[in-house]
Amino acid sequence: MSSATTPRATPAATDAPTGPSGTVVSLLSFATMFVIGTDTFLVAPLLPTLSHTFDVQPDVSGWMVSAYALGYALFALIAGPLSDGRDRRTVLLTGLVGFTVTTALCGFAQGFWTMILFRFLAGVSAAFVSPQIWASIPVLVPPQRIVRTMGFATAGLSIAQFLGIPLGSWLASSSWHLPFWAIGATSVVLWVVLLKAFPSVPAAPSAGGALRTYATVFGAGRLRWYLLAYLVFQTGNFEAISFFGSWFSEDFGLGVGSVGTAMMAVGAGNVIGSLFGSRLVQRLGLHRSLLFGLLGMTVLYCAVPFAPNLATALVLLALVMMVGGFLFPVLMATLQQQTTTARGTVSSLSNAAMYVGTTIGGAVGGVMLTRFGGFHGVAAFTVIAFLAAVGLYAAAGAFRREESAA
Repeated sequence: MSSATTPRATPAATDAPTGPSGTVVSLLSFATMFVIGTDTFLVAPLLPTLSHTFDVQPDVSGWMVSAYALGYALFALIAGPLSDGRDRRTVLLTGLVGFTVTTALCGFAQGFWTMILFRFLAGVSAAFVSPQIWASIPVLVPPQRIVRTMGFATAGLSIAQFLGIPLGSWLASSSWHLPFWAIGATSVVLWVVLLKAFPSVPAAPSAGGALRTYATVFGAGRLRWYLLAYLVFQTGNFEAISFFGSWFSEDFGLGVGSVGTAMMAVGAGNVIGSLFGSRLVQRLGLHRSLLFGLLGMTVLYCAVPFAPNLATALVLLALVMMVGGFLFPVLMATLQQQTTTARGTVSSLSNAAMYVGTTIGGAVGGVMLTRFGGFHGVAAFTVIAFLAAVGLYAAAGAFRREESAA
C-alpha cells in the first residue's frame, strides 16, 4: 500500500493534537475562511459598477470573477506539494500577506486589465492560504472534534456568502474601491491574530518534490476514487447552485434585489448545517453521514423542480443547503483521512476540483436551463451527478464502517 494512505486510522490518530484548544482552532479557521470567502464572492455583485467604470461589455466583465478562480485553481496544484514540505503556519502567513496586498491593490486598479491582473494574483495568494486550514485541522484537534472544526471553517465560507456579499454591495454604494480596501484592512488584522495564535504545524519534507508528491497521491487507489467522486459531486452541486437565481427570476418573476434576498434565505440553511451538523456526524459516524448526506441531497433535488410556489422552493432549497452544510465537512474529513504525508496536496486538489466542477457545472447548467422547462433539467443533471458520486464512493469502500472510522 502506498505510504500516502492510512485507511484504518484518522490523521489525528497519527499526529497528536498540540497547541491551542479546539475552540481557538475553530475560531481561527472560521475567521480565515470568512475573509477568503468574502473576497471570493466580492466581485460578482460589483460587476455592473465595474463594467461601467472600466467601459467593458457584460460578456467580457465576467473575467473579473473568473480571473480569481483561474489563479486559485492553477496555483492550488503548486501550493499543495510546496506546503507539504514546510511549516503550514509559515505558508499560511506568507500566503495571507500576498492576499492582503493584491486584494488592496484591486481597489487601486486603473482599468480592466489591471483589475484582471490583481484578481488573478489574489486568487494565487488565496491558493496558499485556505488549504493550510483544512490540512492543519486534523493535526491540531482531537479526532472527535475534526468534523466539528471543519464545520466551523465551512460556516466561515457560508457566512461570507450569506453576509459578505450584501456587505460588499453596501460598501460599494459609497465607492467601488472601498470593499477591496476593507477586506485588505481586515486581512491585516487577521494576519496579526494568526501570527499570535496559530501554532506551528511542521510537515515532513517531501522527497522528490511536487511530481513525487502527486505520484504518491494518485498512486493511492482509494484516494483517486475519492477525489473523482468529490469532483463529480461538486460538478452537480454547483451546476444547480449557479442557476438558483435564474430560476427565481424566470419562474417566479423576482428582480435582482429580490433574488439576492432569496439567496440569503437559502444560504442560511447552509450556515445552520455547517455549525450544527457535527453532532449528528458524531452519532452516525463518517461512513453513514457521507451516505445519508449524499442521498438526502439527491432526494431533495428530486422534489425541488416540482415546487408549486416560491415559498416552497425556498424551503426545499434551504433544506438542500442545510444538508450540504452538514455534508461538506464530512467530505473534507473523508479526504484528509486518507493521508498523513500529503494533506496540503489533497486539500489543494479538492479545491481545484471544486473550481473545475463549478466551471463544468456552469456550462452544462445553462444548456439544461434553456432546453428544459423550469428547474427540471438542472435538477436532473444534479441528481445524476450525485448518484454517480454515490457509486464512486461505494466502489472505494467509503460506506464501510471499518474503512471510515472517525
